[in-house]
Amino acid sequence: MVDRSQKGETAPTIPFTDAAGKKTTLAAFKGKPVLLNLWATWCVPCIKEMPTLDTLAGRMGDRLVILPLSQDLKGMEVVGPFFQKNGYKQLKPYLDTDTAFSVQLGANLPTTILYDSAGKEVWRVAGEFDWAGDKASALIAEAK
Repeated sequence: MVDRSQKGETAPTIPFTDAAGKKTTLAAFKGKPVLLNLWATWCVPCIKEMPTLDTLAGRMGDRLVILPLSQDLKGMEVVGPFFQKNGYKQLKPYLDTDTAFSVQLGANLPTTILYDSAGKEVWRVAGEFDWAGDKASALIAEAK
């Protein structure tokens, strides 16, 4: 379940956009660990784990950046209403309408990758996971 084969690799420099349409990269979050979650509104396991990511975000506060990066081709057109309908309290949507991340990383959805504060990969998890559980807490504690 937890894949450490890419440990130590530098985070991709692929640009993506925030909810306001501003371009950014993972490097913009350097200095804090980042939990990157590749997901889409049509992906059932992605939708099931999203509330646990929101819970984790509330618990971690500003000690961890939780970055749900949508791979939906229609971007905010579908992601905005999805976030509103589900009423997430902590998560902010990010968009990769070119699906560049899942293509470059060869990732199926959902895939969640933890980067340390220096922007190096710690591990990745493919598939649905309970991010609010004890197992997730132990895994996230590996990021410095």
